[in-house]
Amino acid sequence: MKLLTPLVAAALLAAAAPVQAVPVVFNTTLLGSTEEPPTGSPGTGSGRVTLDEDAGTFRIETSFAGLLAPTSAAHIHCCTAVAGSGNAGVATQVPVFIDFPLGVTSGTYDHVFGLLDAATYNPAFVTNHGGTVDGAAAAFVAGLEGGMAYLNIHSEEFQSGEIRGFLAAPIPEPATVTLMLGGLAALALAGRRRR
Repeated sequence: MKLLTPLVAAALLAAAAPVQAVPVVFNTTLLGSTEEPPTGSPGTGSGRVTLDEDAGTFRIETSFAGLLAPTSAAHIHCCTAVAGSGNAGVATQVPVFIDFPLGVTSGTYDHVFGLLDAATYNPAFVTNHGGTVDGAAAAFVAGLEGGMAYLNIHSEEFQSGEIRGFLAAPIPEPATVTLMLGGLAALALAGRRRR
């Protein structure tokens, strides 16, 4: 039997290594025009949720400005029937994320939540997903990955939400795709040499 080339050996070794999930980042732009119904608010914002299933956490980062009224609540709603549209109940803490800036028209927020911490979720969301935190976490992750979850900032004038945005499903980075294609090419080359 011929010796494997170093490239093929490295590809096989990498395939045998334990797989760890890479944190997945979901981004959104928050606008009044994406509320249902639209609010006409000139307010804008951005949101980012970093899901790290290995660590059992998700991090919420958001900034916003130009709201017509002071903030009264903020949370993630999940899961709509159709990706990128519709309304859904609140999935995360109610009435507001812990330490979220209230009573302001602009601000920033950054907090890490435990994916399997009951305090992370709206109790109704837990009840609606099997009555367990595991069920709620699974539904929340599926909603994020399916584009059926949105970040919503509510204000005193717009109690149903002044600005919101659906958290976009991630698209693989070009470097990741290139690495994967390189690995497949190495495996094809190894198979070809065996013949």
